[in-house]
Amino acid sequence: MKTNFEQHIEQLAKNQNELIKTPNQKIEAGNGLFNRYKNPVLTAAHVPFTWKYDLNPLTNPYLMERFGINAVLNAGAIKWQNKYILMARVEGKDRKSFFAIAESPNGIDHFKFWDYPVIMPETDESDTNVYDIRLVQHEDGWIYGLFCTERRDPTAPEGNQSAAIAQCGIARTKNLIDWERLADFKTESPQQRNVVLHPEFVNGKYAFYTRPQDSFIEAGKGGGIGFGLSASIENAIVENETVIDKKVYHTISEAKNGQGPAPIKTPKGWLHLAHGVRSTAAGLRYVLYMFMTDLNDLTKVTHKPGGYFLAPEGEERIGDVSNVVFSNGWIADDNGTVFIYYASSDTRLHVATSTIQQLLDYVIHNPEDGLRSAASVETIINIIDRNKSV
Repeated sequence: MKTNFEQHIEQLAKNQNELIKTPNQKIEAGNGLFNRYKNPVLTAAHVPFTWKYDLNPLTNPYLMERFGINAVLNAGAIKWQNKYILMARVEGKDRKSFFAIAESPNGIDHFKFWDYPVIMPETDESDTNVYDIRLVQHEDGWIYGLFCTERRDPTAPEGNQSAAIAQCGIARTKNLIDWERLADFKTESPQQRNVVLHPEFVNGKYAFYTRPQDSFIEAGKGGGIGFGLSASIENAIVENETVIDKKVYHTISEAKNGQGPAPIKTPKGWLHLAHGVRSTAAGLRYVLYMFMTDLNDLTKVTHKPGGYFLAPEGEERIGDVSNVVFSNGWIADDNGTVFIYYASSDTRLHVATSTIQQLLDYVIHNPEDGLRSAASVETIINIIDRNKSV
């Protein structure tokens, strides 16, 4: 007869297997632009129980959880060997984040973590925390991961144990298992988060989307999403950042904004997914928005619909950091389907699906933000009048 200890382990395995194999259902009442899905694709419960429990009854007689997982969120994404790959930020109950890879055969469900979390090498200056990786298959043949490396601000007084400096770490791989850590990305900005590598060379150089920022939380005089070039990737240095999408008063991105995943190339231009942040009485609100840049001049924004593309809804609004959606990964399939992976409230990871044609229609034909209430009314009246002629 099996002991209670053995029965408990069997139940842990059964519960996790059922969770992974649960089909995800498309929510059919879409908005003509994308479809959400009923279930998150990754949660803390998806993390293998063998990472959390010591299964030896001699050393863990109560089958107590030895390493707790708090959340699974902001994942880089890539299609690799016909699998949909998510390199997720896994946050322990100790607040330390690390990377772990989960794969799915279809991009919407059956995501299963690999046997081990990612071993990310460090530089000479150890990372206190790493998170929010962007995966890019670059034309030079490498897969790059750009992520935030956070360390305590050495100039902060002893009494302030929350002051941090965020910079961009860079690593590369050919197999998603063995990673080579390169030197941290450098610019003139005191802090850098949300740095993204463009997938193609620009004038023979590596191109980066940046987010110049004065402090760990506040963008300060940092004006928005920047762009710059570096001759090297091994020692990436951008000396001149050009702001291509600035933060603007009384918009979804008046506090700060940042590039999401690397842009998708289309015949009409480069499609960008970004996040915008504004302040509310309840704290910061994060939403996703889109814009397009010229195929040949990446600093030229050709189209930018007003308002948000995707915002938290229902249970997505509840979590560790409420009223937040964030994306740093999407996958464009050869058939035109786009899988958009977004986290809600710093707690769980979801998928929404659309198509290149739908996203192009949205970005090109939806009106820009008129920046005034009267302009919004004028836009609505124009739509009403056009409908009368139909």
